[in-house]
Amino acid sequence: MSEHLDLADWRRRVASMYDAMRRDRRAPQLRLVAFRAGKDHLFAEHPSSPVPVAARRNFRGLAYWRHDPALRFSAPLEPDPDAPPPDVPRSSEGPAIPYVRIGWVSFAVDGTPCRLAVYWLNEYSGGIFIPFRDATSGHETYGGGRYLWDQAKGADLGSTGEELVLDFNYAYHPSCVYDPIWSCPLAPQENWLTVPIPAGERLEPANEAGR
Repeated sequence: MSEHLDLADWRRRVASMYDAMRRDRRAPQLRLVAFRAGKDHLFAEHPSSPVPVAARRNFRGLAYWRHDPALRFSAPLEPDPDAPPPDVPRSSEGPAIPYVRIGWVSFAVDGTPCRLAVYWLNEYSGGIFIPFRDATSGHETYGGGRYLWDQAKGADLGSTGEELVLDFNYAYHPSCVYDPIWSCPLAPQENWLTVPIPAGERLEPANEAGR
């Protein structure tokens, strides 16, 4: 298969995994276990995996925190129609990525009020994008942050009416964590949380120091 068809298939499979997760009516912890098993299989075997080919032979799955039901929220989108274009940094050089800030979502972690900007990608397929950094970034997780949503790539946690699902148990690292050939958008400063979010993907302990 060509490189382009491989990548198209990767995105199709990721979108299918999220669709299956949203439809799954089992207990949240069982739903998460099934999702992670499918993702680990994809990372280990798919030709478009962000894990370099040489590292896939010894790949035994991503590192995760245990499921934490307290880190799942539904939050209404607070529109921000007059927002200026955001400055979304990226992990390597390249042109600016054309996002707009469409609004905010608010929630509280252990009593601490938190707010994240919600972005929309203004090119090809479009879609909601929510990156974030937190107090684990730079040691237990990648210093550039993690993603909650990247709808253009199939990562869609779902919504009900005007409320977005924010389930940090599904937070994940950008592809540039595994291989610098990938150029990934990172969390702007307005999406830096002061609280730790010990949920979702984490770094392997041996890799924590260098991120």
